Amino acid sequence: MSIVEMKVPTIGESITEVTLSQWLVPDGSFVKIDTPICEFESDKATLEFPAEASGKLIHVAAENDDLEIGALVAKIDTSVQEEKEEKEEKPSSSPEKEKSTPPNDKKSESEPETSKQEEPKIEESSYAEGHPSPAAAKILREKGIEPESVEGSGKGGRITKEDALNAEMTSSSPDPDILAKSEVEKTAKKPLTSFSRETRREKMSRMRRTIATRLVSAKNNTAMLTTFNEVDLYEVMEFRKKYQDRFVEKHGIKLGFMSIFAKACAKVLLEMPEVNAMIDGNEFVYHDYVDISIAISTPNGLVVPPVHNVESLSFQEIEFKIKELADKARKGTLSLEEMKGGTFTITNGGIFGSMLSTPIINEPQSAILGMHNIIERPVAINGQVVIRPMMYLALSYDHRVIDGSSSVTFLVNVKKLLEDPVTLLLDL
Repeated sequence: MSIVEMKVPTIGESITEVTLSQWLVPDGSFVKIDTPICEFESDKATLEFPAEASGKLIHVAAENDDLEIGALVAKIDTSVQEEKEEKEEKPSSSPEKEKSTPPNDKKSESEPETSKQEEPKIEESSYAEGHPSPAAAKILREKGIEPESVEGSGKGGRITKEDALNAEMTSSSPDPDILAKSEVEKTAKKPLTSFSRETRREKMSRMRRTIATRLVSAKNNTAMLTTFNEVDLYEVMEFRKKYQDRFVEKHGIKLGFMSIFAKACAKVLLEMPEVNAMIDGNEFVYHDYVDISIAISTPNGLVVPPVHNVESLSFQEIEFKIKELADKARKGTLSLEEMKGGTFTITNGGIFGSMLSTPIINEPQSAILGMHNIIERPVAINGQVVIRPMMYLALSYDHRVIDGSSSVTFLVNVKKLLEDPVTLLLDL
């Protein structure tokens, strides 16, 4: 007997443990080399684990087990392959086959060959066909969609996360923050009975556990404060209204608020390097570039991939990059490299209707800007009361790095650029 041991591979420098979220191939099944046999859930993504040899699969770990890098997951008995091939040569002599076969010598000779070629294909695809991945199953379950109604595009007809999202979001906006609305509405849609006292327990996903750990760390290990201001977005909205059609016609993508806010923040961050800095031991680390992490809500949790060198990108380049990252986050295909870095974060709670909040710093960064809902409110301008589209801005910052005066100045300068976007374009 020849056994190949399948162990958890090295996934990334910062990842020391994964969770076996689901077996894709049943115990004792025959697998071919490079066939995905299970899925691992890391801190940041779900990854498929392919077979390293062909043979009989023997499960060692169980679903939902937490496994360290290098831990044994499964074994593959490569000697089973020869035994399987010998068995497949014998069915032609079975009585049932002889009964059902017309008395035609040519057909009777060819039928065993046909069955020998087709049977393994049916066996390999039957388990995957119509079977959702863990992330896809969660999405379909939350939306009340039966897996049978979704056509799988994965290997062997398996339903992928993208299939599930497309099934429920065929007409939705590509805005990354919309991706989490199903999570917010889930409880409200569940029917409740009078005087119900039911409870249920559900194991936290690895991503959710990581998010929880980092949020607590940010609260406990930083001197976090939040300062607020409000911005009149009338000029920005007029600017977008005037140039949107021409922008789309030329670049093939809409000019959104996020790229405008990102450019405004990048300009001010270069002028105020302390807000773009971070602590490393007993030293401050300053950056002569601006990598802005964009908070993207997904069904599995919040991810914050950075857009690099925002100060050097055009508006359309920022929009395309945000869309690319949002699409990958939705499909669960963000690489570990794409998740690294960032010197400043922007999060938009306004998409959910949030009017005001205190965002938590994304360590090891020192500041995060919170955008909120745009509300038409009466404001006094030049002695006159007028209705304007107003937004509250919140800057949470690490007081060890950023002084209170710097946080206020930062918000005031961002406010000035947004209220007169021409100065942003002219770099004034």
